[in-house]
Amino acid sequence: MNAPNPLLEIPRYGQSIWMDNLSRNLIVSGELQRLISTRGICGITSNPAIFEKAIAGNAIYDADIIAGAKAGLSVTQIYESLVFKDIQDACDIFRPIYDATQGLDGYVSLEVAPELARDTAGTVREALRYAEAINRPNVMIKIPGTPEGLAAVEQVIAAGINVNITLLFSVQSYVDTAWAYIRGLEARVAKGEPIDRIASVASFFLSRIDSKVDKLLTAIGTDAAKALLGKVAIANAKVAYERFQEILQDPRWQALAAQGAKVQRLLWASTSTKNPQYSDVMYVEELVGANTVNTLPPETIEACADHCHISDHLRDGFDQAEQVLAQVQALGIDLDQVMAELLEEGIQKFIDPFTALMRSLSDKVAQLTPA
Repeated sequence: MNAPNPLLEIPRYGQSIWMDNLSRNLIVSGELQRLISTRGICGITSNPAIFEKAIAGNAIYDADIIAGAKAGLSVTQIYESLVFKDIQDACDIFRPIYDATQGLDGYVSLEVAPELARDTAGTVREALRYAEAINRPNVMIKIPGTPEGLAAVEQVIAAGINVNITLLFSVQSYVDTAWAYIRGLEARVAKGEPIDRIASVASFFLSRIDSKVDKLLTAIGTDAAKALLGKVAIANAKVAYERFQEILQDPRWQALAAQGAKVQRLLWASTSTKNPQYSDVMYVEELVGANTVNTLPPETIEACADHCHISDHLRDGFDQAEQVLAQVQALGIDLDQVMAELLEEGIQKFIDPFTALMRSLSDKVAQLTPA
């Protein structure tokens, strides 16, 4: 008799597992459907880095690239035609989950162009255009959690579009995100529009925090600093979850919930462990809890299926988590500055592959459609 798959135990604790990866190969090969059936995957996220890896050098897209070029489409239009089709097809695969969970899960996330991270009006315009073009109830538009992005989130939620707010690092950025969602819903209520089918997640990043803070702790080199290695990201996430619980008790949220509003779940992102000395499933095991999503890359999905130990750890140790962050600050590490730097680096980590993808697409158009 096979041992139970730990991934399939996680939903018992109120957490959903999504995958952080999308490509046409995954869709047409049947692999995505297999992962849904055998790994319990109930949603999927994409970003410019994922699509750059999927499209560049992959012949599966060539026929559509040729067709787009012959139709006189620009490189950007060709990119969108490829990506929108993948998103639509993935949405269709996940639609039964969306229907069965009454819109809790079954979402596919697509990010607006990363250079819009500081452009509120541009983000709103593109989010509306993307949602209309894809035309699926279970698409989520990803918007970075910059101040300009959060202003856009409020407007996009008010327009009735599902939103995944990405690149959240600081606890305050999460709190700001939660209130942007609430204000967007309140704007709909004020217009007499329904709010019961709008969904949102707040994507809170993990491993990048430890990678950056660990370098600073190692440079300090004291025993007190070494004792904090690999602990900051999970502590930060637990403090964010504590704030999440507080927001759920706020009268403004309760008024929306009474009208059918869906909870904006915290989504754990950047969950592959970067340091080989740490457990490869640490960002899964330590953060299982109600009203959350964990989005895992394929290698972490398989690692967890093999050897995760699942229990509800997320509610444990809020006080200790606060203490970890206070100890880091006491060592002279400015966590606000660290999180601000991570946000800027995160934006650039999406801009660079997006730029590279556009360049490789342009080259491929030239190769496949010679004059």
